Parts: sequence; structure tokens; C-alpha cells
Amino acid sequence: MATFVVRHRWWVVGFWLAALVAGVGAASAVPDRLSYDFSLPGQEGYETAVDLGEAYGITGEMSRVPVYTAPAGETIAEHRDEAARIDQALAALPGAQVLGYAQTGDERFLTDDGRSTFSLLFTPSPEGWADPVADQLASTLATAAQQTGLDVRTTGYLELSTDSAEDTEGPSVLAETLIGAVGALVVLIFVFASFLALVPLLVAAVAILSTFLVVLGLTEITDVSFVVQFLVALIGLGVAIDYSLLVVSRWREERAHGMSNDEAVGTAVRTAGHAVLASGVTVAISLIALVVVPVPMLRSMGFGGMLIPLVSTMVVLTLLPALLSLVGPRVDWPRIRKEGNASRAWSAWARGVVRYRWVAAGVGIAALGLAVAPVFGLQFGMTSSGSLADSGPAHEALTDLGEGGVGSGVLSPITAAVASPADAPAVAEAASRVEGVRLAVPLEPSPSGLTGVVIVPDHETVDNTSVAITDDVRDAVSGLPGYRGLAGAGPVVQDYQNAVYDRFPLVLTLIALITFVLLVRTFRSVLLPLKAVLLNLVSLAAVFGLATWFWQEGHGSQAVFGVSETGAMEFWLPVLIFAFLFGLSMDYEVFLLARMREEYDRTGSTSIAIERGLGRTGRLITSAALILFFSFAALASTPDTDIKVLATSLGVGILLDATLVRSLLVPALVSLFGRYNWWLPVPLARLLFVEPSPLRPATEVEEGERRPVGVG
Repeated sequence: MATFVVRHRWWVVGFWLAALVAGVGAASAVPDRLSYDFSLPGQEGYETAVDLGEAYGITGEMSRVPVYTAPAGETIAEHRDEAARIDQALAALPGAQVLGYAQTGDERFLTDDGRSTFSLLFTPSPEGWADPVADQLASTLATAAQQTGLDVRTTGYLELSTDSAEDTEGPSVLAETLIGAVGALVVLIFVFASFLALVPLLVAAVAILSTFLVVLGLTEITDVSFVVQFLVALIGLGVAIDYSLLVVSRWREERAHGMSNDEAVGTAVRTAGHAVLASGVTVAISLIALVVVPVPMLRSMGFGGMLIPLVSTMVVLTLLPALLSLVGPRVDWPRIRKEGNASRAWSAWARGVVRYRWVAAGVGIAALGLAVAPVFGLQFGMTSSGSLADSGPAHEALTDLGEGGVGSGVLSPITAAVASPADAPAVAEAASRVEGVRLAVPLEPSPSGLTGVVIVPDHETVDNTSVAITDDVRDAVSGLPGYRGLAGAGPVVQDYQNAVYDRFPLVLTLIALITFVLLVRTFRSVLLPLKAVLLNLVSLAAVFGLATWFWQEGHGSQAVFGVSETGAMEFWLPVLIFAFLFGLSMDYEVFLLARMREEYDRTGSTSIAIERGLGRTGRLITSAALILFFSFAALASTPDTDIKVLATSLGVGILLDATLVRSLLVPALVSLFGRYNWWLPVPLARLLFVEPSPLRPATEVEEGERRPVGVG
């Protein structure tokens, strides 16, 4: 491949230049064609919401909560007519349904002191960052407050999210990519200490824009989630630079050893490029496994995310060699940092790990165990209201309701779909008797006859422990005539549990098995891939443990991001974090072990293989991790809490993997396993079409008597 690329380098450059230009146009067109689809076909909550949407124009999944408060010394009962006028004005909003004290006379809509009341306002769910009724709603409520003399405020998940976000227009992909690129450039200047630092950035720009071009084509075939644009820009930036860093460093190393420029290009592609190919395919497979999850959003993330490593790998293995062949030596100036020898610091570190391998392994395992511990309290669901805002009108309205004896369940009502108006009262009566339900009231019948019964629990149903009330309500009403299903936040949480996590063991098994097979071919070993997969799973558990401790339990999230404890992790986040992080962290395993395998084949010594492998790749792995970390740090600047959780989990996971795991545990375990690391029996090698690696006899070197590094 390298020979072909070097011979046709101008054609290769021309091809990618055309892709770059086309990608610029695609990058501006893609955001308008992305989907904000959170559907869960075949699940009760989603199908019921669809029925309600067809009948009423609303899904019943989430409500806004207008709160009306009478002047001091008066009660809301004295102002029922004014409250009715406000509700009537709200009902005139496009597709709106309103339910409250003014229509029903139900005193359960009142606070304990009778001075305030709340209504439930259902509006069509917004698509994208813009809320289509927000401005009209604010205007209607402001006018109502002036005309009635009541204090009028609104709360709800949308309003709380708006109060907590400084930027309600949504995050800027371009701005965050530029922030990540600046951080990456700083690291590249440190690594190369020459103008060569600009080459990986150029490669990343081509890879990102080319990926957007392919994503644009993908939107013609299937829906693609809005999250993909952030993944392409920021993960694409880190992945393309990481891959370029490995190849360029190997090219510099071979040049320092006296090879001609084109020979160095060929060697770099044959060695480092092989590791890049294995890494790219591993990341792609870990993402494409998401297609087995019956959730359109996650499937589209799988397809879209898969393109990132594949396109980056193509660009790195074609455009980068062409550029190095054309201008590599000229831009590698001034050559302050030399690549002729391995890093002294990392080589010394490797020798220390080998010498104290039992201690190193023990420290690494203990540290991972400490990080894993909180994962057993991990909750799946929606971000709790307490983490969305701690000030602002929406927060104050919810606080006033709480002080008046009205729980946070008003934010997450459950809506039962009933076939006819005649059946609705019985469903409402049965639901209202369930412990933990504040009230249950039918809506006006829809034109089709389908009638919604709104059920308000005492507490919000946002995670897999608080949704028990949903099961209780379902048990109470499912046997009644006309019952069609439940919709709302609680049923949605259960939908995701059924659709995502019932399939998660299958996703995990597929990713682990395919990765294992690929790594057996790459390392020509049975033990190294098995260790890599198991260690990756443990490090992922540690990341989820840290995310649980930091975000869900709130140990530092307020201080760092101004966000209170979330109480739960959004449904789709754990699967996406797992898929991306499993592949990305495996990159470093491949980089490190591929070089160790190369050195072992050359010397026959595990100790020398560890020293030279880590001495050559330690600085690269750390630098590559920092580059990805800067990309994720830029992504964490978005106002959306879920994207912050995604970005910080990926960023911390990359740093944890590059430091504790790859720099400490991996060399310690490889040293402990000795010659068994490199064994691949003949039958398995034939099955995988690779050269076998028989178990070598133990040598003095393996027993701990090291030869000097310079001895071949």
C-alpha cells in the first residue's frame, strides 16, 4: 500500500483535496438533516405515546407546569375564574392540552395552604434545540399575569434545562472543534518540536470533513442522530491525530536510523500503519455492534460513529504517506527532538515496572477496584430535576410547590390511554387509589374517542428505582375495560430498560468476541488478546464507577460544572460510552502491544520487549491520550448535561486507560506472564491465516537476567 501511494502521491493528494472541498459543503448541510428521534418502536410507552399523539397532538410523555399564586392573604379558590382564563389562553397554543383546578375543581391541584395551584400543560415535543412554543408561551403567561393580578410562573424539565443553560441555541460544533484543535496543537508541538506538528492537524481536517461527506450520504438512506455531528468533529479530531502521531513518529524513527525518505514511509506504514488498521477496525466493530439494539437513535450512532475510525484510518494510510513522501523532510524543521533512541524516562519506567511487577500489578488492580466500587449504585433513567437548575423562575416555582406539599411528580405525569370516554372514570378511580399517586384525572375525549387519563405521582419517575410506581399503576388499571397502555417519563424509562439493557449482554459479547479474534491475528497470541479484552472491561467498569460518583452522586459536579447530582445516567449514555471507549482505549493497547510483539520477535526477550515497546510508545500513548482528552474537554463545554456526562466519561476513561492501565498494569502483567504472552498454537494460527508462534523454551532472560538493550 505504501509503495502504491508513494508512486501515485499526487493522485492521492488530489483525491483527498476534492473530498476536503466537498466536505466543507457537507459539514454545513449535515446539521439540518440530522434526526432528534428518540422513538422506541414496539415498546408500550412509545406506542401509547404515538396513539395519544394521533388523538390529541401530544404524546403525554412530559408536561409543563404553570403555577398560579394568589396575593398574600387570599386563596386561589377566590381567583378560580382568573386561573380558568389563563388555562384557556394556554389551551389556545398550537396542539396544547391543559388540565388543572380551574376545569376540574379538584383540590389536589392546590398547595396545602390553598394559595397556589398548578396546571398540567401538554404541548408537542420540540425537535432540536429550539422550542417552537416557548416564546408564545412566555408572552401568554406575561399577559395573563398583568390581567389577572396572579403571580404566574412555569416549571418543567424544559424550563429547568433552559434556566441552567447559558446558551439555549445549542452547542457550536465548529467552536468546540477549534478548541480541541488548539489543545491538540500544543501537544503535537511538544511531541515533534517542529513544523511537522501541523501535518496531523491537516490529516484530521481532511478526515473530519470527509466523514461529514459520507454522513451526508448516509442521511439519504437512514435517519442519523444529532449526536453524530459532535462525535464526528471531536472524536474524529482525536482519532485522526492519534493515528497520524503513531505513523509520523515511526517515520521519524526510521529516518533517524538512516533510511531514505520513501523507505521510512514504507516501514512506518508496514509497522505503525498495521497497528492503525487494527485499531480502526476494532473501534468500528465496537460501534457497529450497536445495530443489534432496537433503538433507532443508538443504531444511527452506531452507523455514524463507525465511519469515524474507518475514514480516519483510510486518510492516515493514504494521504499521510503521500504527504510525508512529498514534504515530510522539509516540514520536519527545526529538529529539536530526535527519534533515534527510545525515551530514557519511559525506558527507565518500564525497567522499574518489570523489576517490581508484583507491586505494580497490585497497585494497579487496587486502584481500579477503588474506582469500580461506586458502579454498583449506577442508575439508568433521566436527569433529575434537582440537577437541572438551582436558581431561576422554574426552580423557584418547583420549590414553592414542594413547600406547599406538591411533590416533583408533577414534572413526570403518567398518561393512560383509554379506548373510550365511558371507560376513563374507572381507570382514573383505580389509578388514584394506588399508593404514591397524588391524583388521576381524565382529559377531554379526543375526536377519535381515545381518552387520556393523566396520573400525577408524588415523586418524579426518572430512574430505574423510582419507576416502581409505574408498575403499580399498570397493575391497578391493566385489567380494566378500554385500557390501551401507559405513556410518560416512567414508562419511557422502562422502555429503554427493555429495549437497550435486555440486549446489552449480546452487544457486550459481540464486541468482546470479535475484538478478541482481531487481536489474536494482530498479536499472534492467545493470552495477550484475552488480557486486553478483560482489562478493557474492568477499566470501563472503573469509568462508570467514577461517573456514578462524580455525576450521579454529585461529588464535584457542582464545583466543576455547576451541575447538581443527576441522580441517574441518561438511558442511552452507558451503551454509547461503552461502545466508544472500548474501541478507543483498545487503540493504546494495540499501539503498545504491537510494538512489544515486534521487539519480542526480534530479541526473544519479554523484558526487552516491554522496555523497548514502552520506551518507544509511552510518550506517544500519553500524548495521544491528552489530544483526545482536549477534544472531550471541548465537548464538555456544551450546555447540555447529558453531553457533559458523555464527554467527561470518555475523557477520564482515556486518561485512566493511558496512564494506570497501559503504563502500569499492562507491562506488569506482560512481565508476569513471560513467554506465555507470545504463544499461538498452529491449529488456531491456520484457522486465522496467520503465522503460528510456538511456545519458546524459558531462557535466562525470561528468568530475570536481562541483556543490555543494545544487544540484538
